[in-house]
Amino acid sequence: MHSKINITADTANLFYIGGVVRDELLGAESFDIDLTYAGNAIDYAKTIKNAEILQINEPFGTVRVRIDGREIDIASTRSEIYERPGHLPTVTEIGCSLKQDVLRRDFTINTLAKNFKTGKILDYTGGLDDLKAGKIKVLHDKSFIEDPTRILRALKFAVRFNFELDEHTTILRDEYLKNINYDMSFKRLKKELSETFNLNSQKAFDEFIDKKIYKLVTKNEISIPKINIQNFVDEYKNLINQSHIWLIYLAALKDLSNLELTKEEKRIIKDYTSVENLALNTDYEIYNAFKNLKTESVIIYGILKNKCTASHYLNNLANISISINGTDLQNLGIKPSARYQDCFNYILKQKLENQNLTHEQEINLAKNFLLSNK
Repeated sequence: MHSKINITADTANLFYIGGVVRDELLGAESFDIDLTYAGNAIDYAKTIKNAEILQINEPFGTVRVRIDGREIDIASTRSEIYERPGHLPTVTEIGCSLKQDVLRRDFTINTLAKNFKTGKILDYTGGLDDLKAGKIKVLHDKSFIEDPTRILRALKFAVRFNFELDEHTTILRDEYLKNINYDMSFKRLKKELSETFNLNSQKAFDEFIDKKIYKLVTKNEISIPKINIQNFVDEYKNLINQSHIWLIYLAALKDLSNLELTKEEKRIIKDYTSVENLALNTDYEIYNAFKNLKTESVIIYGILKNKCTASHYLNNLANISISINGTDLQNLGIKPSARYQDCFNYILKQKLENQNLTHEQEINLAKNFLLSNK
């Protein structure tokens, strides 16, 4: 996997760090291929003969290059301090030692470095032992105070790899959740929430609730859904935008006011709230309530209100439509008027009861309706 990147420069101080090394050792698919240079990566990138520099971020010492048609991020080793806990750190040194660089990271299993040239793995924090033991361990006692999103990252890794937090890390997490500093970067929190719950894991949600990790999002107490969200989502996964799965889970919190939702995410929540208190007793009422909603909103209704009603709509009603239109009514000699909609509603009710109605049968129903409602 690593050898596919051809870098025409001295690579003795170039390293893979963190997720890519962890995942390779676990035999898992890696989502990261970022590189770290022990020194100034921006200066280093300029020495790579076959690289095209695409973007430079001076304050963080990072550079994006294109090599053989592939975009790669190279970061300088750097040290940081958290001047405001919960927010982005301030870089204090670009080009620090590799050991200093890894010590700013979240967990020991994410501090492993693999030399690009030799393949030798450097372990400054006992990460290899923790990886073998399946333990998630912070590097210092202020880790969650500095960056509370690490609590969600720990949950994500625990679910992905079936790992557990070590005892001391668990204590630190629980202590922080009793006294949360809400002056934090909710943009970063949202990113971790989406990455965690887009995995579609009931185990992650149960832990999220049981350990009160949800308190990072809202101070409110919540009522826990009684259905298995993972199974419900799996049942309709082909109808769902996979990037919205996290929102389906988080809708149970009711209060997402701290998170900056996109226009589409807001619509999903708004559409659910527009139907949550409706009395839906007939197929016609169910159909009209859900017909213009995104599937995610219907699933949220199923999770929080009535699974049977939501499933009935998605399985049996969602694809029903009448074939008759205004032209058909005009051909019957009926001038356009409010009666058209009354007629369409009547035929829809009939079709919800008998989905096999043909176009000709709909025409006959329209004739009868219009004759009896002159």
